[in-house]
Amino acid sequence: MAQNGMIAPFESQLVRRVDDLPVISFGLSSFGYDIRLSAVEFRIFKHIPGTVVNPKHFNPENLEPAKLHQDKYGEYFILPGHSYGLGVALERLEVPPNVTVLCIGKSSYARAGIIANLTPAEAGWRGHLTLEVSNSSPADCRIYANEGIVQLLFFESEVCSVSYEQRKGKYQDQPQQVVFSRV
Repeated sequence: MAQNGMIAPFESQLVRRVDDLPVISFGLSSFGYDIRLSAVEFRIFKHIPGTVVNPKHFNPENLEPAKLHQDKYGEYFILPGHSYGLGVALERLEVPPNVTVLCIGKSSYARAGIIANLTPAEAGWRGHLTLEVSNSSPADCRIYANEGIVQLLFFESEVCSVSYEQRKGKYQDQPQQVVFSRV
């Protein structure tokens, strides 16, 4: 299914090195697929005195763009300690009506205190996933762009009675940019 457009771009094997440099792995893994964080955009929640984040009426000013840095280890964003950010997947998904996708964090980040808090990609959903990442440690942490960020696990079943596409889900066809909370 992935080779037929479910994941694009698709890496048919696990990639651990790019241009002879080590990377946080991405591509086809033992029981899933590791997607990459796009370098296009990463935003970090900031405190605005007197405001409360409201998922029903989201204020985009609560998020500030993070600068993309680069050094010999690669391109990265910095997620401050005890903070929360939103990024976007480099890969575009087109989930068939008989598959649901569960996203889980990668151990390389988990061991650094980074938690990927993702919701499922439901049957019939398509687009670039908005990725929710929290830093549970007190230390600032690099979040590498164009490298693995989460693993997707795929669950196949009968075709669902009403797909995400059929019910016109509010997050359908997300672009390769952060999409804010919608109601």
